[in-house]
Amino acid sequence: MKKAACSTNCADPAIPPKIPPEVLEPLMTIGGLEGLSNQIMPRNAIMQNVSLFKALSDPFRINILSMLSIQPLCVCIIRELLKISDTRLSYHLKKLSSMGLIEGTSQGNYIIYELTDLGVKALSLCSEEKKKRP
Repeated sequence: MKKAACSTNCADPAIPPKIPPEVLEPLMTIGGLEGLSNQIMPRNAIMQNVSLFKALSDPFRINILSMLSIQPLCVCIIRELLKISDTRLSYHLKKLSSMGLIEGTSQGNYIIYELTDLGVKALSLCSEEKKKRP
């Protein structure tokens, strides 16, 4: 592995003295550490993503998204498939809804849930191992 010294013509004193040239050269073209810092995701966006991935970190919630990717469903069907209590299901639906992954529409005595565009995108991040048929 090649090691390069940040020579005296390196304008950014914050850059460590030895970094590979394949990192140093592109880094200097974007303005050094300050240029890189200006291009990274802002903190509020990072925190939004953390919340999104936390919402996706539960098997029940992934399962709900998977169900809703097939068709919109009422609470009674989701509860029956998941075999969980109303309060527990309500908690998971609220988490998904607050992150904008699903939305519920009242239809008489029922709330029908469906995926939002963000929910579709989030579910696409989850890989499904395809079953091989003989």
